[in-house]
Amino acid sequence: MKLQEIGIDITQEVAASKSLCRSRKSNSELGASQLASCKSQGLRRREGKKSFKIGRKRIKVKDKIIKGKPYGGPLPLYSR
Repeated sequence: MKLQEIGIDITQEVAASKSLCRSRKSNSELGASQLASCKSQGLRRREGKKSFKIGRKRIKVKDKIIKGKPYGGPLPLYSR
């Protein structure tokens, strides 16, 4: 039996709540989807050495709080 047959839409993602993102839970205590949602909403710092072209400049996003495109920020969305 497939999930679509019983009425569950697995493509719909739910954003993590603002209170969860602002909580004192460490990144390792959150699920991967919740953590990604928090970072995209601009509520948690980003990590890694990734850089993006924002405007005319290339900016490294490590330790910065930058929103993703779905939440009104400049960072592109690659998941879809």
